[in-house]
Amino acid sequence: MAYLAQTASGQPVLILKEGTARSRGREAQRNNIMAARVIAEAVRTTLGPRGMDKMLVDSLGDITITNDGAAILKEIEVEHPAAKMMVEVAKAQDDMVGDGTTTVVVLAGELLKKAEELLDQNIHPTVIVNGYRKAAQRCVEILDSISMGVNLDDKETLKKVALTSMGSKAVGAARDHLANISVEAVKQIAEKRGENWVADIDNIQIIKKEGKSLYDTELVRGIILDKEVVHAGMPKRVEKAKIALLNCPLEIEKTEFSAEIRIRDPLQMKAFLDKETEILREMVKKIKDVGANVVICQKGIDDMAQHFLAKEGILAVRRAKESDMEKLAKATGARIATNLEDLKPEDIGFADLVEERRIGEDKMVFIEGCKDPRAVSLLIRAGLERMVDEAERAIHDALSVVSDVIEKNKIVPGGGAVEAKLARELRKYAAQIGGREQLAIEAFAEALEIVPRTLAENAGLEPIDIIVELRSAHEKSDGHVYGLDVFSGKICSMYEKGVIEPLVVKEQAIKSAAEAAAMILRIDDVIAASKPKEEEKGKGAEKKEEEEETKTEFD
Repeated sequence: MAYLAQTASGQPVLILKEGTARSRGREAQRNNIMAARVIAEAVRTTLGPRGMDKMLVDSLGDITITNDGAAILKEIEVEHPAAKMMVEVAKAQDDMVGDGTTTVVVLAGELLKKAEELLDQNIHPTVIVNGYRKAAQRCVEILDSISMGVNLDDKETLKKVALTSMGSKAVGAARDHLANISVEAVKQIAEKRGENWVADIDNIQIIKKEGKSLYDTELVRGIILDKEVVHAGMPKRVEKAKIALLNCPLEIEKTEFSAEIRIRDPLQMKAFLDKETEILREMVKKIKDVGANVVICQKGIDDMAQHFLAKEGILAVRRAKESDMEKLAKATGARIATNLEDLKPEDIGFADLVEERRIGEDKMVFIEGCKDPRAVSLLIRAGLERMVDEAERAIHDALSVVSDVIEKNKIVPGGGAVEAKLARELRKYAAQIGGREQLAIEAFAEALEIVPRTLAENAGLEPIDIIVELRSAHEKSDGHVYGLDVFSGKICSMYEKGVIEPLVVKEQAIKSAAEAAAMILRIDDVIAASKPKEEEKGKGAEKKEEEEETKTEFD
């Protein structure tokens, strides 16, 4: 429907294009809130260790089975613009801290539900948004005051953080093994810059291969190249490897301009070919002279160069990925040479072993036993392709939370303990604020309790009883440590149970959920352009083709 306005004389004026849809005021707000809440309800059943999984089938028939909030929302094709904002919130949470994606979406959905109740009481959206912002700010202050510092050498605590993040994943009994290698990997790549520690998990290479079991997932103190040795005559195993990293081809480069060579004598042809061979032999000699016995090349290696390298007993790999080359430089201590002439003995990297191995149906080159590497690899194994993918998601979360703790070494209790504490403190804070904003802050407090409530529902417990017990436990002086143990159904100390989370995950979840709710609440007008019909699209394409044909004929 086109949107019409009228002049003072009653003359209709067409403002929006024919077919444009528009909704305003409460209708627009109600539609947006409903769309966002539907997304929140979709992932709500996946929260916690007793959460269920979702099976997602895409248009090509590929299946994904997971309970990772970010993965679910990435796979489903969302149409409604407000629902897309919820997907973006989950993505932002995943990009920033790597965990808490389900929590942030569930919390944003509940904040919108509570806001709708306030809107029905004729409280203006701006008042609600201001109340929510104050509540979120207060939550961050409270979180900082109840958080606990961590000694970065305390591997046991870091392992508990990793186990908590994997609690809801379908990796079962192998959780302990995966947590151990995740902590080892992050500790290995962590480095101190000035006063702060940095643990960039991009320096951890993850390779997935079907076969064996989750228990065969291993940490390689080095890098795995998904390539094979280029020549059959080369050694397949080199101990005490001296590695040259080349970002230049071991080939005769073609001239940049077109050239013509006239050869009148067969001897000239032979001399020409001999010269090419000589150049390649010189290249290999240069590599041999600097002491390298392994060459990893980002570009191509000529067949003749392969032959000379094999004769010298040098193991070579070609067309390595740029990202792998950078990780190799960090792991082996080598410097990537962009010109063979610049290669010096001090550019060589070291590893205890370089070996080609068959993993499943593929051959891979393992570069391991590097001394104090700043990049490492994780080889994930599992019997099913789906399980390999889910193990990767579980490990990604574990690596993320451990790196979060290393970068900002503060932790808080999990199991809904933090949310219950924040809700209690916000109710006190609301009374100090007064006015209509007090109602919004109280609504924020109630919304926070959706986390312990959902944990209880997903574990088959009675949510009302759990919330009452939880509130009662939080009356104690050390109440903030009490949360829900979903396996026993009891309220107990989360620190004793080892259910702990990084402070930054909770902070980010609360900030992002409040911002998303505020953004959606402030919208009071939705103007949607009409989509072109399929027939019109087809006609448009045909017309364009005809124009191109006509243009070609008269050119």
